[in-house]
Formats: sequence, structure tokens, C-alpha cells
Amino acid sequence: MTDIKDIFGSFVFDDETMKAKLPDGIYRTLKEAIDERKGIDSSIADTVAEAMKNWAIEKGATHYTHWFQPMTDITAEKHDSFISATKDGKAILEFSGKELIKGEPDASSFPSGGLRATFEARGYTAWDPSSYAFVKDGTLCIPTAFCSYGGEALDQKTPLLRSMDAINRQALRIVKLFGMNDVKRVNTMVGAEQEYFLVDKELFDKRPDLVFCGRTLIGAKPPKGQEMDDHYFGVIKPRVADFMRDLDKKLWELGVMAKTEHNEAAPAQYELAPVFSNTNIAADHNQLTMEIMKKTAEEHGLVCILHEKPFDGVNGSGKHNNWSLCTDTGINLLKPGKNASSNTLFLLTLSAVIKAVDEHQDLLRISVASAGNDLRLGAAEAPPAIISIYLGDELDSLLDSTIKGERHNDVNKTNMTVGTDIIPAIRKDNTDRNRTSPFAFTGNKFEFRMLGSAASISDANIMINTVVADALKEFADRLEQSADFERDVKALIRETVTKHKRIIFNGDGYSEDWKTEAKKRGLLNLQNTAEALPYLTKRENIELFERHGVLGETELRCREEIRLENYCKAVNVEANTLLQMINREVIPAISTYISFLCDCINKKRAIDKEIDCTVETELAKELSGENTRLFELSDTLKAAVTLAAKTADIKEAARNYHDKVLSVMQEIRSIADSAESRTKREAWPYPTYDKLLFKI
Repeated sequence: MTDIKDIFGSFVFDDETMKAKLPDGIYRTLKEAIDERKGIDSSIADTVAEAMKNWAIEKGATHYTHWFQPMTDITAEKHDSFISATKDGKAILEFSGKELIKGEPDASSFPSGGLRATFEARGYTAWDPSSYAFVKDGTLCIPTAFCSYGGEALDQKTPLLRSMDAINRQALRIVKLFGMNDVKRVNTMVGAEQEYFLVDKELFDKRPDLVFCGRTLIGAKPPKGQEMDDHYFGVIKPRVADFMRDLDKKLWELGVMAKTEHNEAAPAQYELAPVFSNTNIAADHNQLTMEIMKKTAEEHGLVCILHEKPFDGVNGSGKHNNWSLCTDTGINLLKPGKNASSNTLFLLTLSAVIKAVDEHQDLLRISVASAGNDLRLGAAEAPPAIISIYLGDELDSLLDSTIKGERHNDVNKTNMTVGTDIIPAIRKDNTDRNRTSPFAFTGNKFEFRMLGSAASISDANIMINTVVADALKEFADRLEQSADFERDVKALIRETVTKHKRIIFNGDGYSEDWKTEAKKRGLLNLQNTAEALPYLTKRENIELFERHGVLGETELRCREEIRLENYCKAVNVEANTLLQMINREVIPAISTYISFLCDCINKKRAIDKEIDCTVETELAKELSGENTRLFELSDTLKAAVTLAAKTADIKEAARNYHDKVLSVMQEIRSIADSAESRTKREAWPYPTYDKLLFKI
């Protein structure tokens, strides 16, 4: 039986291990630098590196790597062995402080948005001591930032760390105004719930669309999907349970606090949720989680699919980014307490978030924009593309009272009974949950529900941290000049809520009425990535990021370019994969089945010329017509892809891929799915949805 306490973090060079492996003075110096987020003294680097190497070798490591997160939504590694040669040709194991602190991967081979050309290849990885090193697959992995020769961020971690520093600076100013002088740092905390699909690997390998694109480009719906609600929270099948137990163990060894796992709404869909940690570590751990999920699934003859919409007609996958703001003394600034109306610090922090989300709807929408997530947002499994905040009736009532300047009577949490004495009374929360809300308050945190399942959580948290930091800065600038703090802080809360209340919506985000109402309120409705991404480099957004030192204008424009390129490339790969599937397999398969039907007709008529062949004749005619249409649309799609690929302006190219390419792909899918539903199972070239979704 696995003893969690013994294995948890056993492959992590964490605080306990550092304390045991390092000389006391070195440990204290390193610990102080990490806690106070200061640069590491180079004089201790060699000692730390030696201790880290020796510990890693004890854990079976032979190599080390700077583990970093380029703008690909996945991680990158370049492995070097510890081996070095002596003068007499013998082998020794070495790892220096210089090798720990700095690496030099080829920066021109990663997305850079033009920052690095092939002839300007130099880039640097730099050790991030605030995220512990770990051993994975026999390699010491050192979490690092990744930047260009000019110092510009080429990764997700660097701007995330900058955004955490930005919100800390402004939040510290606020808490000091409330007399909390013992607070040294305010941290953003995140828990990222991860949704995913599992399918049989043998079936997966027979689907080119799943292999190349991560989603099915064609596929008729099975007779049963998720409408019976029998998969959600259902009994976990043995094969999946074995995978989950194995996954838990591997994650625990790497210090990832995997806690909750269950069946999700769609067949073959599941979820894993961790315990909260600071945002930098949460981002690192989510990247590890996705990687380990994929590797572990293969060991069980499965494939873990992280695409946002792998199967049409059932729920897609996202991840819920639970975000809070906490002091290093243990105070959650978003916890209302027993009397929310008298908790001025909570109300001020809440007001800052409301203001930030309202003023920067575009940035939150951009942070979750991708080709895959476009297919999911606004459907039954995800919030709409319109950004809004859910607070619940109680907090909404409190804010209404605040606007009116009226006294508000807090509703204390009550016990709820279910009508039978055997079931104990349970504590009822002050707010319900709204699954249609993009940004919902859930007791002591906000749950940003729009993130795609394959995405890094860094983008979303960079945006949230930065926009909230800006609101807090404006508050601090004003309140630090106040002659009557109690009066002015209440006036500021009232003014802010009044001005930004349009962003608050507690109703059904899926309804058509909300779209109409949101338009009246002046809220953005950015339906797709091609439409949303150009907002990133609006002048006011550039000034926002520069004001807080999170991203410079060059870095921001490069990110816009990269995101648009990624969108175009993703759709291009999908279109070309679909063309290959239709032309090589689907059209010939339908033709073969039509030939089979014609043979049936001929054989029947050979027996009796008057025999009724209506069924075979009509079906052959219909399938022949659909096959002809597929052939014609293939040419149309090929032309649309060529046009989009040749479009020089990347913004226009993205619009072409969305408006012209995706629309033809959808028409092809509709016809192919119709043909599949009337073609003999054995004649269809690919595993069907019923096998993919219900096999395991």
C-alpha cells in the first residue's frame, strides 16, 4: 500500500531536502533569497549545485536540464549529462553553479514573434529558485525562465513572475493602509482543475485527425452521448481507476498535490483537481500534470486527449482557474468573513477585481483564445465568450446596499435540512454556483472557467494579476492621499461598484436574452480568436503592461504575432488532415459501399427483373450525391487553405482561416457524418464514436 507521506515530494529538491543537504549558512542564505525574491548570491551557487547533483544522482539521475516553458503551451528540455573528462581521460561527475544558474538553448527555434531570427540564435535560460528542482525520468529538471539575447521574455514563466511581483507591490500598499505592517508579501494563489479524455490507444492510432490535430474532424454522433447524465461522477471503470492511481503516485512523487478525481460529464471524460499553491508553482505543476497524464496513459494502453473539443456533440474540456489573493501571514483578501458588509478590506479587494474585469474584458478573453477553445466556448460545457462576473444573490444585494448607501444586514450561513432525521443538517453557503459564468466568485476566490484544457494557465494568470494590480494601484494612489481614510475608502468602494456594476451578471449566460442584454451594457462579445487577438496591442493595453513592468511593447507585439501564427497553423493542419482523410479514405470508402449496393441490385435483378430495389437504389443515389459534393468541397477547401496560407498580413490570414477555411470544413464534416451514419460499419475506414467513447 502506498504511504503518501513517504513518497510525496520524494523526487523534489524541496525546502526539507535543501536543509538536509546544504551547509547551514548556505541554506539560510538561499532560503532568504527565495523568501524575499532576491537574486541568488553567485558565491553559493557552486555549493548548491554540488548538493543538488549528489541528491539527483541518489535518485537515479544521470543528466540535468533547464526545464522551461516557451510559448508553445508545453515545456522544453535540453539534456546534458553530469559526465566530464579528467586530464587522463577518466570520467568524473560534475555540475557547476554556472550550469545551474544559466543555460543557452537555441532561441531562434522557438516561437519568438520575430524577436529571434535564425542568424540571431542566442537565448538564455535562467534558474528560478522559487520553484523547486525535481528528478523526472532520470534527469534533474531545473525550472528556469527563458529570454532572448536582448533580455526579452520568450516564455510563459518570466511575465508570470513579473505579474506576481506587480500585484504584490500594489496589494502591499493596500494592506499597509489597513495597518497590516507585518505583511511582507501578498501572493496570488491558484488551483487549476484539469479536464481530459481517455481513449483506447489502438483506436486512437487509427484516426489521423486525433493523431495530428487532437480532435476528430469527422464523426457521426452515436445513439447515446451524455444525455442520460450517467457518466458524471459515476463509478470509475477499473482500467481508468488503475490509470488514476498510477498517475496520483507519479504526481505525488513530484510534489504535485493531486487531490480530487472523477468522471466528467461526457463519456470517456475525466477531471483532476489539485490543492492550491502559489501561482508560479501552480503553473509549473499544471504543465507537469499534463505531461505525466499523457505518459501514464500510454503505459496503460490509453491516450490522454487534452484538446478542448475532441468529439463533436459532447462536452469539451477546459480547466477552471481558481484564483485568490493571500498575505504571507495567512489572510485571504477575498474571504468575506462572518460580516462581509463590515469587512472593508474584502469589499475594497472585491471592488478592485470588479473594476479590473470590467475595464479589461478584452485581455481576459484573449488569455483563453485558441483554435481549440473557440470550438468550446459558449456551448453547454463552457461559459460564453462574453466576460461577466457572478457574485451570487447575497453579495449582489450587499453591493446594491453599498451603492445606495444603506445599511446591509448580512445573512449568516444557515444549516439546511433535507427532510429526514437520519441525514445531518449541512452548512449552506451564502452563494450558489453558476456554471455559465466566466468569472464566478465561489466563497473566497474567483473561478475563471474559460481556460482551454490544453493551454498553459500562465496566460490567464498574467492577465488577471496585471489588471487587478492596476486597479489596486489606482486605489492606493488615491487612498494614500486621504485625510479621512474610513470615509474615503467607503466612498471609493461605492463609486467603483456603481461605475462597474454592468459586468456583474448572476443569470443564465447561455441564454439569447443575455447576449442582447450584454450588448446593451456595452460588453464585448469576441466570438473567436481571430477577432479577439488584435485587441492585445491596443495602446491602452501596451501602456498597462509597461506601467507594471510585466511586458514591454516589443514583447507584447511578439506575443500577438505568435498567438495569431499558432491559430493559423492549427487550422491549416486541421484542414490538410481533413483533405487527406476525405480524399484518401472517405470518398473511396463511400464509392466501395455504393458498388456493394449496385452489386446487390444486379444480383437481385438477376433473380427477378421485377424485384423491388428501391432501398438500395435510393441509398446509392443519396450516397453518390454526397460523395460528389465531398469531392467538390475538397477542391473548395484546398483553394481556401491556399488563399489563407498566402495572405501576408497575419491578422487577415487568421480571419481567412476562420471565415473561409473553417466554414468549408464544417460543411464537409456535416456531409461526411451523414454518409457515415448510412454506410455499413465495416465499410467505414475509421473507428467510430461509439467505439472511441465507450470502449474503455
